[in-house]
Amino acid sequence: MTYPPPRYSGDLGEQSATYRPADQPAELVYPSGGSAHFLATGASTNGQFGLYRWEMGPQPSGPSPHFHRSISESFFILSGTVRIYDGRRWIDTAPGDFVHVPEGGVHAFRNESGEPASMLLHFAPGAPREGYFEGLLDLAGRTEEERTEFFLRHDTFWV
Repeated sequence: MTYPPPRYSGDLGEQSATYRPADQPAELVYPSGGSAHFLATGASTNGQFGLYRWEMGPQPSGPSPHFHRSISESFFILSGTVRIYDGRRWIDTAPGDFVHVPEGGVHAFRNESGEPASMLLHFAPGAPREGYFEGLLDLAGRTEEERTEFFLRHDTFWV
């Protein structure tokens, strides 16, 4: 494996880093008590990746088994216990655990511990997952046809 072609051709480098303090409020807060922090979106990384901090309240929550055709998804557990389905079995993960799911890999995650939990979600390339996270807020009020279109638009295929 080799490095990809250069994307920057300057000689001196640039002052282009971004900083997000830990206490910045979440972009989305869910009625269940969970929240989503948009740490690095596909738009802010020129499509290279998306990185989100996903915080779950103590109530059971999380998607059923599904896969993505165009993006990989990785999970890094920050706190609590998150159950992650790796396509074969459910794993009770703990802080510091990491799971990577390539494109097409069946996966799911749930917080069933009765305690809050948080993790980092990493998507590559950087698809616009913010629209997916935002759309979850009113998904229950949509028709079956609208829900189907929503999941197809956001590269989510339920198994």
